[in-house]
Amino acid sequence: MSGFRLGKLFGIDIHVDWSWFLIFVLVSWSLSATFGQLRPGWPMEMRWGMALLAAFIFFASVLAHELAHALAALSRDVPVRGITLFMFGGVANIQREPATPAEELFITIVGPLTSLFLGAVFLVLGTGGLHLVGGLTIPVTGQASALRLILAWLGSINIMVGLFNLIPAFPLDGGRIFRALTWALVKDIRKSTRIASWLGQAIAWLMIVSGLAMIFGVNVPFLGTGTFNGIWTIFIGWFLNNAAISGYRQILFQDILGDVPVRKVMQTQLPVVASDVSINELANRPYVEPEGQTFLVTAGEEVVGLVGMNEVKKSSGNPWKSVKDIMTPVRDLDYVTPDQDAAEAFDRLQKLDRRQIPVMLDNQIVGLLRRKDLIRWVQFQSELGG
Repeated sequence: MSGFRLGKLFGIDIHVDWSWFLIFVLVSWSLSATFGQLRPGWPMEMRWGMALLAAFIFFASVLAHELAHALAALSRDVPVRGITLFMFGGVANIQREPATPAEELFITIVGPLTSLFLGAVFLVLGTGGLHLVGGLTIPVTGQASALRLILAWLGSINIMVGLFNLIPAFPLDGGRIFRALTWALVKDIRKSTRIASWLGQAIAWLMIVSGLAMIFGVNVPFLGTGTFNGIWTIFIGWFLNNAAISGYRQILFQDILGDVPVRKVMQTQLPVVASDVSINELANRPYVEPEGQTFLVTAGEEVVGLVGMNEVKKSSGNPWKSVKDIMTPVRDLDYVTPDQDAAEAFDRLQKLDRRQIPVMLDNQIVGLLRRKDLIRWVQFQSELGG
């Protein structure tokens, strides 16, 4: 995901993905239209002002949900990389899996409980009682103030967020709760994650099929009918299916790579190119792989940087440039160390969104860790272990 850093709360980095702005605009637009139907006397400026305020408080509530996860993790000495708000809400980037089922249950359950608590508070303030209202059509009657109308909607939507997250579809909170309970029974986090992932994929495909039925006019309980609702349900189902698969892969990688040092997986035989070689000469070498190959760049006997064929291809129209003009100097390299945990190194590759990363020791490049080599290692060990 790409976006920007918003700031810090309780020492936790808060990031906003660009997709969040799309959903913020859609929620604001939908609320403005709803307020126009419920309060036709409101001028457009007031409708949009109230809609933007409600959307902002809603996403602040989503942030509170994720902060609850993050603070619970930190209280158990589980490191948290940060929180990212994106199209489907938010995610707390917890750096390692919990050590026990009880730890998983504690870190997970506080999120939905926070949403349900906020929903109850907003409903009491907005309607004077716990009268759950439905979706975006808020049946607040009489001379309710604009603020009470917003509070009623915020109460309803937070309770729905809390209940939705309790669906046992991994990696939703409900799926993680299901995994914690299964883990406590089978005493194996990989097996329990696989079971939770299967359940998550089954629920995701049920949502996709339901979405298709809704497009063709079927009224699905709790989901409704119609083309827009159907497409949105399919989209959520597709997202949950991918998340369930990637969630299992992640635990598989952490489990298999957890005790493996980088030196066991890294490539040590790297091709070398002199820094004064022209880009065109390097690009036209017959034995060079066109994609993904990386060269050590040398000046005399000293390794001064790295250059990849992707960078060479991008600059091949500049015949006057040499390798030193496009290489990444050693001092600027992101790197891992030979004794570093391979699972940790894989997480770093994922975070940087790269296919490979240099391995350095005492400011010297000693190898290259490639994503495809890590994947091959995991596949081999997985097949070996059945």
